[in-house]
Amino acid sequence: MIEKIIYLEGIDPLNFYGVNNENFEILKKQYPKMKIIARGNEIKVFGDKGAIADFEEKMHAIIHHYNTYNRLMPEDIMAILETRKPELSTALQNDDVIVYGNYGKIIKARSPNQQKLVDAYSKNDLIFAVGPAGSGKTYTAIALAVRSLRMKEVKRIVLTRPAVEAGEHLGFLPGDLKEKLDPYLQPLYDALNDMIPVKKLNGYLEDGTVQIAPLAFMRGRTLENSFVILDEAQNATINQLKMFLTRMGNNSRFIVNGDVTQIDLPDKRSSGLVQALKILNNIHGISFVHFNVKDIVRHPLVKKIVKAYDELKKQEPGKLEQTIEKK
Repeated sequence: MIEKIIYLEGIDPLNFYGVNNENFEILKKQYPKMKIIARGNEIKVFGDKGAIADFEEKMHAIIHHYNTYNRLMPEDIMAILETRKPELSTALQNDDVIVYGNYGKIIKARSPNQQKLVDAYSKNDLIFAVGPAGSGKTYTAIALAVRSLRMKEVKRIVLTRPAVEAGEHLGFLPGDLKEKLDPYLQPLYDALNDMIPVKKLNGYLEDGTVQIAPLAFMRGRTLENSFVILDEAQNATINQLKMFLTRMGNNSRFIVNGDVTQIDLPDKRSSGLVQALKILNNIHGISFVHFNVKDIVRHPLVKKIVKAYDELKKQEPGKLEQTIEKK
């Protein structure tokens, strides 16, 4: 009798073993002549050489299925143990899926321009995604980044955004620098939490596989083998955006997201995104995807709100800003 340990790296044991250890019990019943012990992220097995080799092969297939679809059902395990392809639901078999989120959540393009962003990713190393809030620019970009990491196309994901005050003052917020900046980065954490199990994400954040930082922290870096997303780029100054774009290293993909109607800089003319849209649009390898109100996938009222502000700006340009300044 020999011993073998199989490690569940970056996998939440509670999800993997199933409710009331249902998945684990199926494994034990399939191999009654072996002693199988689960301790956290380790599965220790005792048995003869042939049985252990078969068990190890099946376990690698089960782990691969879990990492691909971010879910593991009892029927999935049974299919793999019986050397059958797990029967996925029609939704899970959809070829349009960008990535499978937690518990098998399907993440795919939900509008024509989101699909344009997905298509542009396969042909360009630098993409500008510009449009209104709620149109899915950031969420789609992060889904592409997670897929790229899973497929080992890149070694890390770097997410950044300018820490620009939108009417509030950083200095008056409580806590140290990290605690002051984290609220600005929370939308990025929210998207990642939809797509990567908490335990694995925490591990990625600890070892640097996933990095989230304010834009100012990008200075001096060369980002190679990375998928890099700049969010809220309309609040990056001309010099900041130039600095960010010149961080691109070998085998890296950059996506720049922004909404030119929500510039929070004191001088709106200093927005680096506005300038970049004018001077970079004829460079081969750079793609521009323009989102609009039809792409908004939040509450139906958001579309109406955005339309109302757009109409006001068209009818009375500059009046809204003047009114705010007077107040």
